[in-house]
Amino acid sequence: NEQLTAPISPYPDPSTTGFGLGQVQARFFVNAVHGQDQLRQRVAFALSQIFVASAVEENTPTQLVPYLQLLRKDAFVNFRQLMEDVTLSPTMGEYLDMRNNDKANPATDTRANENYARELMQLFTIGLSQLNQDGSLQLDASGNPIPTYDQTAIQNFAKVYTGWTYPTKPGATPQKHNPAYYIGPMVAYEANHDTTSKTLLNGLVVPAGGTAESDLKAALDCIFNHPNVAPFIGKQLIQHLVTSNPSPAYVSRISAVFNDDGAGVRGDMWAVVKAILLD
Repeated sequence: NEQLTAPISPYPDPSTTGFGLGQVQARFFVNAVHGQDQLRQRVAFALSQIFVASAVEENTPTQLVPYLQLLRKDAFVNFRQLMEDVTLSPTMGEYLDMRNNDKANPATDTRANENYARELMQLFTIGLSQLNQDGSLQLDASGNPIPTYDQTAIQNFAKVYTGWTYPTKPGATPQKHNPAYYIGPMVAYEANHDTTSKTLLNGLVVPAGGTAESDLKAALDCIFNHPNVAPFIGKQLIQHLVTSNPSPAYVSRISAVFNDDGAGVRGDMWAVVKAILLD
């Protein structure tokens, strides 16, 4: 409980940390070893290995520090909020191509970029196959894993994630493709958003005519409420925080807390982290 309210160990403002990542890496180790917010540091580090934005590509402090700050700020919030903040991070938007993701153009035979649509599900939230709440695979009548989504779903989610661009720099005029800027969440340029109908997970249909914001909310809610999220994320957090090979019973207990923190709330990360460490 003390760790929940411990002050967050800071990273220097990116504008003061030069062009290389050396000072950022050094600060990471200082915070990890000496920070008073040890639990937040550990959870944020675990999240950085799930919601990966690689410093190989995001290789300047200007790009990376805001993302590291985001993960620390969101270490104990609701998982749905974490999903949204990561999705609208300009660092993540750049890394997985959601920023400046243009709606389809029949004249030039282009389609929406599928990169973030695929990775948000495969790596960040539900995985490739249907899971039981203890993390084990659900199998069909032939003994094969059951896919969580198909290529058509990816294409429909890709349409959802159109129309977003870098945050508008202070004093600048919003445009279809804002210049690179990493402070604050990405912003919508509605004329570049695909407003057609979209069919998402489990047959959920997002009707035509929605805005970038309303379509994004529907898509993130759809993924967040998928039954895979609890065992997929819970097991990974156990592996990063406690043990590499947790028992199915352990995973199941953590999934139950993710699904309901005892007060009817789904995705309460603080409750999940407490359950993992106090199991």
